[in-house]
Amino acid sequence: MHAASAKDDTHAPPTVLSPGATARLAEFCASLTFEQIPKDVVDKAKLCILDSLGCMIFGASLPSVRRLEALAASEASGVAATVFGTALRTRAPLAALVNGTSAHAFQLDEIHIESTLHPGSLALPATFALAEIADGAKSGRDLITAVVAGYEVGIRAGLACKGGMFKTGFHNQGTTGVFVAAAAAARLLQLDAQQTRHALGIAASQAAGLMAVQDGAMTKAFHSGRAAQSGVYGALLARSGYTGIPDVLDGAYGTFFSAFLDDWSPQSLTEGLGSRWHTLRVGFKPAPASNGSITAMSAIKTVMQQHGLKASDIESVTAFVSDNTLHHCGWPYEGERIQSVLSAQMNLRYGIAVMALEGRAGVEQFTDSKIRDPEILKFIARIGVEHEPKFEGQNGRYRVACRLVVRTKQAGDYESEVLYRKGSPEDPMTDEELREKFHRLAGALDAERSERIARAVAVLDDLANLSELSRLLLAKT
Repeated sequence: MHAASAKDDTHAPPTVLSPGATARLAEFCASLTFEQIPKDVVDKAKLCILDSLGCMIFGASLPSVRRLEALAASEASGVAATVFGTALRTRAPLAALVNGTSAHAFQLDEIHIESTLHPGSLALPATFALAEIADGAKSGRDLITAVVAGYEVGIRAGLACKGGMFKTGFHNQGTTGVFVAAAAAARLLQLDAQQTRHALGIAASQAAGLMAVQDGAMTKAFHSGRAAQSGVYGALLARSGYTGIPDVLDGAYGTFFSAFLDDWSPQSLTEGLGSRWHTLRVGFKPAPASNGSITAMSAIKTVMQQHGLKASDIESVTAFVSDNTLHHCGWPYEGERIQSVLSAQMNLRYGIAVMALEGRAGVEQFTDSKIRDPEILKFIARIGVEHEPKFEGQNGRYRVACRLVVRTKQAGDYESEVLYRKGSPEDPMTDEELREKFHRLAGALDAERSERIARAVAVLDDLANLSELSRLLLAKT
């Protein structure tokens, strides 16, 4: 048995395996001030906020999110919090639910690859909703501080999983994601350390999410919304004196890690806390697809451009990927089994095929009219996916890497290897590219409003309150 596991002994006492980890994270969260956050972390947080807002505004236009919005409207009993990109104002927990769902709804939200978390679609929905209902105006600095607190606490919980959550079939966004949202919400409400411990424990009791949703179910994005909502509930309940599991990240039987995993890394929870800023390792996505698919698309594009190939020149393609990518997006793509656009977004074979045939992978390549296109399906039949052992280990550093071998009909084989996704810290998108992405996603708003939102976020740390930004994010009726 692993030292950190007690799953087989259901009568074991709740011994502490990583003494004080929950308490240390809660103390960090409760005491964090804006002045303690390095400038590069503040600047990165503002980019994350802008990117997340764009994803939410665009996501709010999707049919799946419209269904959830309608449910939220039918349950609304208050009008304090904004559902971004819509005309709806509702209760804070419902706003967090819808905004968290819309942020993750089209697979464009930023990601911390080693923890397999999209923290922006968890922290921002929770904090913004609570800022709008808080007694007294919250400033832009309050929002940034809360977002960073959520990123730093939640990402550490994700890192502690060592990729095991995905291997056992759970979706990190719905499981470890609750810690991002709860920590961010607790900091926004200025809970003390003890209240924050309970907020984390309450939220963790609501953690859930099955990874089979990647086959095309609408509920993949819903996991993000529910986690954001759980963070809001956790913080609000803890503030009222409601208690959760105070050592939810420390104990053995029935606590978070022992319930979900057989092996985890306790030291990852507090290693470098306050000095190593994991927020800086968050990357952005240039295409609405899984990360492994994006690297594979980059590889096929590179080969075709370097050697002047057309799709008709290609006899076969073989993608060599990590075990994570193999299971996450390397599964067979069969037209009769495809549920939705999400199926194409999560599938590496589809990404390679659409890039080979159309030379790009934007919103237009992931539509209902495309996902069963006969020409795309015909090209997919030429694609194989195999495991590449050299991409394993090293704390998941090469988890989404791809080595691609293209066999041509006349000229033999060509190879390309892409170790990092475009938009990752190793191959970053520029600030200008991120602003352009935001404006494309915020197309549901008029250009002037979109620009004003971008400008407000750029000077977020100078805003005395969030009222104008909130007004700009509410669609005109």
